Amino acid sequence: MDIDNEGSLFDEDPGMELARLAQETIESQSETMDVVQARIRCQRVIDLYAQGVIQDARDNFHAALVLLYGELPAHYDLARMFARRGAALGDARSWTVQAMAWDRLLILQRKPQRFGTQIFKRGGTWTLGDVDPHVSDTERALYGVPPLFVQQQRVKQLQRRGNVEE
Repeated sequence: MDIDNEGSLFDEDPGMELARLAQETIESQSETMDVVQARIRCQRVIDLYAQGVIQDARDNFHAALVLLYGELPAHYDLARMFARRGAALGDARSWTVQAMAWDRLLILQRKPQRFGTQIFKRGGTWTLGDVDPHVSDTERALYGVPPLFVQQQRVKQLQRRGNVEE
């Protein structure tokens, strides 16, 4: 087996590699996030994209999922693009990833979220931050996102848990 200097397997099937990278990304969320490994995974997806091997719905979904946990605006833009492609090719999960990437990009730009998918701490308090009031729960549903009041309830639950743990 050939291994490049990044530790990637050259002869690993691209679809299998994308699935593995997505699984590693999900698993890293339950641990302390390793920023270096996240960057390596994002760069690998970009490399696979440059090679033109991200083709089917599943591969596009996995690529979007990895890039969703990047840190740069370009990662979120690419995540949205891959999610749109995945959805167009029939992967329904891609709709939600597209909404999440869109919201992450908007937050990074200090703009209101469209869908309210991102919960974060601001000043020690869990919040959705600002959410565009013109986006309806119907539009959220089209992207597989729960109604805004459900997201607001999740924020309250996190806050209660945080107060209990402190």
